[in-house]
Amino acid sequence: MKLAGAEATRFLAKPAPQAAGFLIYGTDPMRVAMKRQQAIAAIIGPAGEGEMRLTRIAAADLRRDPAALLDAVKAQGFFPGPRVALVEDAGDGLTEVIGGALADWRPGDAQIVVTAGTLMAKSALRKLFETHPNAPAIALYDEPPSQSEIEDELRRAGLAAVDSAAMKDLVALSRDLDPGDFRQTVEKIGLFKWGDPAPLTSDEVAACAPATVEAEVDDVLHATAEGRRRDVGALMRRLEGQGVAPVTLAIRALQHFRALHAAASDPGGPAAGIARMRPPVFGPRRDRMLRQAQGLGADRLEAALALIVETDLTLRSASKAPGMALVERMLLRLAGLADARR
Repeated sequence: MKLAGAEATRFLAKPAPQAAGFLIYGTDPMRVAMKRQQAIAAIIGPAGEGEMRLTRIAAADLRRDPAALLDAVKAQGFFPGPRVALVEDAGDGLTEVIGGALADWRPGDAQIVVTAGTLMAKSALRKLFETHPNAPAIALYDEPPSQSEIEDELRRAGLAAVDSAAMKDLVALSRDLDPGDFRQTVEKIGLFKWGDPAPLTSDEVAACAPATVEAEVDDVLHATAEGRRRDVGALMRRLEGQGVAPVTLAIRALQHFRALHAAASDPGGPAAGIARMRPPVFGPRRDRMLRQAQGLGADRLEAALALIVETDLTLRSASKAPGMALVERMLLRLAGLADARR
């Protein structure tokens, strides 16, 4: 039996107690591990592992001792309650052993949970579960979580109230982080909001989201795009003291102004262009970049890109001009473009 989509999500959130077991497989080990953890917790509860109602069997150990799985399935523990026999990182070589345990399974035995990596369509292990009437196979693909899955994560983190803008930001963030990083971010937000009954806001998501660029580089680029020439020099001294390479600054400037140009040139307007950015831009930074794109306009941003490319080529040439001085002059000229629009 194969489960997919919403049906698979529901099953993993609350596995059927009458199922002999199930297989979870996929290319992303973190995604598989998270779903396996969720499913086992739903079966045995939070105290299950402490009460020794979970038996872990590594694939290598099962190959050396094929009887270990059936022993774990039939064993009776000291504590009452459902039990799980977990086989981790299984492959086709264990199909016969796992198939035998499934064939001998009876109600009251430990449920057999098997995890695996990538399994091709012809995989014997995959076919064992897909053709079994009482032990489904669940494939996890590299797809971002649905909004309902995000809402489940938020509830587990104690976040019941989320405003629409914050939810939109969380959905975008889930598409650019791997599952483990996204879960950690949600847990961080939950701690940040502990004891605060007010709905989660977009600004709070931005405050807890992983940083994608160095804050100092962000500061100098924002100062440049906002025409604050007096701040550029001081910020450049800080970056130079930290050993940031001139070429790195030129590349970051090109990325920032290219994003602004794309937003300013978007047929739906700068706001629509900002919303389409990948990786997504959150909270105050999003509002800031929107104001920059609107203030500079597509024409001046096109001129800015030409200046950045020219400076970058000079930095990579045989020129003996000091690199940081070239970049600082470039940023001051870009700031002048922004200041001229005021």
